[in-house]
This record gives sequence, structure tokens and C-alpha cells, in this order.
Amino acid sequence: MARIAGVDLPRNKHVEIALTYIYGIGRTRSKEILVKVGISPTLKSDLLTEEQVNDIRKVIDNEFKVEGELRTQVSMNIKRLMDLGCYRGLRHRKSLPCHGQRTSTNARTRKGPKRAAVKKKK
Repeated sequence: MARIAGVDLPRNKHVEIALTYIYGIGRTRSKEILVKVGISPTLKSDLLTEEQVNDIRKVIDNEFKVEGELRTQVSMNIKRLMDLGCYRGLRHRKSLPCHGQRTSTNARTRKGPKRAAVKKKK
């Protein structure tokens, strides 16, 4: 089982898909990496040799921010927006959608489960 950037690649999947299990690598970047290394995207991940895994690891380390480093950068960007007090930062602080979606209905992913309405006693 190949281990790249602290992530175990899944067995019995095409290398192109297996690389997307690494945070920060999608299908496009995966294809770029495989072209640079010269590996067929349809090769199964459990058939990779150690040499091929090392080549992939070198390309990822030298050219891309992935996993912990990328997560840190994203969280620092969000923290910066919150510290500035700009609109997007305020929306992050209140746990509301930042990109202009409606919130009168929907937005349940961001707002969490519905709270029951409080009934007043007579």
C-alpha cells in the first residue's frame, strides 16, 4: 500500500483516482502529476513500484501544498478575514453562508439542525 503525504492510497483503484484521496489534489492535479512522472492514469494503485511512488512523492512535495500545510493556510486565511471584520469574516464568525446564498430557507449545512420554536405560556 502506497503512502504519500501521510495518506494511505486506497488499493485496487486507478492511480488518477487514488491520488485524489490526498487533501489538495483533485482530478486535474492528479493528471498533471502523472504526466510529469510518466505513469499511466489507468494503472492500479497497488501495482505501483517503490520507484514510481517516490517519483510521485517528490513531485507533490516540490510543487504543491497538500494536507496539513494547505489546511493551515486555509484556516489562517479565514482567521485573517475574521480579524479584519470584513463581510466574509463576519459571515464566517456567525457560521452563515459567505457566498450570497439565501438563508431564510435552506443553509442547513452551515446553520446546523433546526431549533424548535419556543412556545410562550399564556
